[in-house]
Amino acid sequence: MTVDAPEARHADAAWARGLVRAFALGTFGAAALLAIYFATLSAVSGSGYALDQFATFWPYVVALATGFGIQVGLFSWLQRAVHAAHGSGKIVAASGTTSGVTMVSCCAHYLVNLLPALGAAGLVTFVAQYQVELFWVGLLANALGIAYMGRRAAAFVREMSPAAR
Repeated sequence: MTVDAPEARHADAAWARGLVRAFALGTFGAAALLAIYFATLSAVSGSGYALDQFATFWPYVVALATGFGIQVGLFSWLQRAVHAAHGSGKIVAASGTTSGVTMVSCCAHYLVNLLPALGAAGLVTFVAQYQVELFWVGLLANALGIAYMGRRAAAFVREMSPAAR
């Protein structure tokens, strides 16, 4: 069965809207993660310190936020595409939670002023000592999440006919 021109144009327009929506949600996700980073660091040590830490660790922080945004965009696109194609939004997807936790961990060692009574000083000292290594763990988790989501999206696209996109 062939698809007539109006249906094909409608499918192409829906496909483009889905990509724009996914990009917007991914951008929002990255910006939200950066906002959480700055809010957390500012609440713990002040805005001047937050800016200083960002200036020191910006490659890690921006990479983590970007990776999180990519995962959000891929997830939102895939969820919407699966729902549209199959009528169900159920799908297993990677989470960008590691990105947020890793970004916040860079300032967690300053909580030592608030948490010694809880016995958390050892954990805070560990986080402070291995801050850069924790960034790398977060980046690895981001890469694995993006690879997983990318494979799922590529498999879905291969299964769909061009007219169904």
